[in-house]
Amino acid sequence: MTIVTRFAPSPTGLLHVGHAYSATLAWNKAIEAGGRFLLRMEDIDQTRCRPEFEEAIYEDLNWLGLKWEKPIRKQSEHMDDYEVVLDRLFERGLIYPCFCTRREIAAEIAASHSAPHGSEGPLYPGTCRSLSNKQRDENFAKEKPYALRLDMSAALKEVDVTQLFFRELDKGVIQCDPVKFGDAVLARKETPTSYHLAVTLDDAFQGVNLVVRGQDLFGATHLHRLLQHLLDLPTPNYFHHGLVSDMKGRRLAKRDKSVTLQDIRGNGYSQEDVRKLIGFKI
Repeated sequence: MTIVTRFAPSPTGLLHVGHAYSATLAWNKAIEAGGRFLLRMEDIDQTRCRPEFEEAIYEDLNWLGLKWEKPIRKQSEHMDDYEVVLDRLFERGLIYPCFCTRREIAAEIAASHSAPHGSEGPLYPGTCRSLSNKQRDENFAKEKPYALRLDMSAALKEVDVTQLFFRELDKGVIQCDPVKFGDAVLARKETPTSYHLAVTLDDAFQGVNLVVRGQDLFGATHLHRLLQHLLDLPTPNYFHHGLVSDMKGRRLAKRDKSVTLQDIRGNGYSQEDVRKLIGFKI
């Protein structure tokens, strides 16, 4: 089997050394196995994604010496693909529209003494899950904002979770527990996909069979594996690498204005210096 890996950044800011580590690791695993390395732009957030950041990503990765296949898949150019899948899930009764605002959800959770908890805190309480068709149509007619949520209870009727697994390269076979995500958001009124749906579909469409990404996304794999089952998609192998930290042990992130590859390059460092810094042999 030919190994196919990918690096899938969002053009919402400049790349930092943590991105360099993830991209280089994915590239190395493909090259060492005589495989393929793909680049994908996860640009569904049209309010934050900017063309100048996309161009900067190409420049940074070229500077690192990475090469990728073309054409590059951009999520913003494939919204129809996601809508088709959402329609299929809706017809099967696996998703439903949720008209609750974040404030309303928070208030309902606060008022409940038995709100279920997931991996990231209290789960959505399912307020809109049981709305009648009439109530939904009335909300649509009012043009209320909405999210399309996975009906986890309905989804679990289509799978035996004790038989749901994925393979982590350094940990072996992992049994899945998607319940901890509750009724996850798969799309919104203004955007016909979420990260969870888009990344699952894109990896399948592109034939990615080894997903290399940060440890912070390890938990999300449980939900992605469920979506793969529901949509009859292949399951890749995974490798969730450790996160690169700054000198104070804090995770690097765009929002923290971490040292960018542009800054490093501007200060006279070479790609060899960066590869040594993030632990790769020259």
